[in-house]
Amino acid sequence: MSSPALLGKVLKAVCRRVVDNFLAVATLTLAATALVVVARSGSEQLTGRLHEVRPVHLFLGAFLPAASATVYFLLRPHAVYLVDYACFRTAPNCRVPFSTFLEHAKQLPVLNERSIRFMTKLLERSGLGEETCLPPAHHYIPTYKYCTLDAARGEVDLVVFSALDDLFAKTGVSPAAVDILVVNCSLFCPTPSFVDMIVNRYGMRPDIRAVHLSGMGCSAGLVSVGLARNLLQVAPRGTRALVVSTETITPNYYVGSERAMLLPNCLFRIGGAAALLSNSPAGARFRLRHVVRTLTGAQDSAYTCVFQEEDDRGNVGINLSKDLMTIAGNALKANITAIGPLVLPASEQLLFALSFIARKVFSGKFKPYIPDFRTAFDHFCIHAGGRAVIDELQRSLNLSDEQVEASRMALHRFGNTSSSSLWYELAYIEAKGRMRRGDRVWMIGFGSGFKCNSAAWECIEPAANAEGPWATSIHRYPVDIPDVLKH
Repeated sequence: MSSPALLGKVLKAVCRRVVDNFLAVATLTLAATALVVVARSGSEQLTGRLHEVRPVHLFLGAFLPAASATVYFLLRPHAVYLVDYACFRTAPNCRVPFSTFLEHAKQLPVLNERSIRFMTKLLERSGLGEETCLPPAHHYIPTYKYCTLDAARGEVDLVVFSALDDLFAKTGVSPAAVDILVVNCSLFCPTPSFVDMIVNRYGMRPDIRAVHLSGMGCSAGLVSVGLARNLLQVAPRGTRALVVSTETITPNYYVGSERAMLLPNCLFRIGGAAALLSNSPAGARFRLRHVVRTLTGAQDSAYTCVFQEEDDRGNVGINLSKDLMTIAGNALKANITAIGPLVLPASEQLLFALSFIARKVFSGKFKPYIPDFRTAFDHFCIHAGGRAVIDELQRSLNLSDEQVEASRMALHRFGNTSSSSLWYELAYIEAKGRMRRGDRVWMIGFGSGFKCNSAAWECIEPAANAEGPWATSIHRYPVDIPDVLKH
């Protein structure tokens, strides 16, 4: 590196440090100035000024800082912590290789050869691997005849209760000690509800505050975390909140030939996670710094924004429409604008503000400045909804391959597990031994609507035994994922 380039890099780093620590620099400068003034003043001058001090001055000098500190501590939000979390561990007997999935699809009378070619091309480009799993009902032929209400409840028993059993075993917390229960499952809302099933299964207290969130898409996991945080804000210290995130696949198997509707059949897989939150730091492993929810207002479904083209040779092209990426991009920009001031260092906030002003003054002639979130976070968990979404966020946020590795590998190993995918990604980072005390994690969830929700965490204590859902496969990851997987 040449001397001018090296000098410029050093000056840039120094300027960034000064701006990021402006308050500390300003405080030290004022303190040094005060010491110089005191040193230059004579003892007689200092004595004279001390004689001029009145009791009212002493009172105001002590009362105002004390009153301000008291108001601050009373009004500031209470800290919320993640005690621990657990993910459903998929079993080998639920594994669905591409060949099995396509063989089952061929048994549907409504699917013609053209539709099968489309699904084949989609799977080859999806980023999914051969070990993703579907619930037991999807292993029968024809699948739709076995997707009954009882089978759907069986999937809930398998996924949710397995994750909860692991969580209670890891934390040593009794189910009766849980005060708040928040469950999110978008498309399956039976009676009795999920919360009733959980309360009954574990004998939880009858006065537990329970909520079931439905119809909120893949980003509902962070909505549940945000709701639990709000409830813990007004609860006594030591209150515990249990968050369960899943999507029941069994009753939502699409039987038809509309290609856009076939996309969820190809991408969604069985999965779920449970997380225990508390407003007490005792035994906690992460601190929840921020939760930000944004919604663009668009009503387009993420799964209808797909178009296909078939040439004369019968080759099917799979492309995500520009509308989808535009909607997702707008949602991400709204979330960045909201969370940026909360987490970014002052230097990045200054550059973002200057870019915003320049665009307003010069009528958008300047490109918008995307803050460098790598200065605010050490790890990134991007919703593993599909390969295109991960690619777009990597490009937009200028992330390295290692920083999106958890998202790609979770998609490859488990598929799109909807709202629980972020927890599988966090488990991947910990299973790889990359989490350190003090590390900051940014979870970014996308869902129908089009929503973009995010949460910022700070690690207090890395997991002692972090294999979790990756116990049997972490040694084989990361793997190379080709653009097109040929068989």
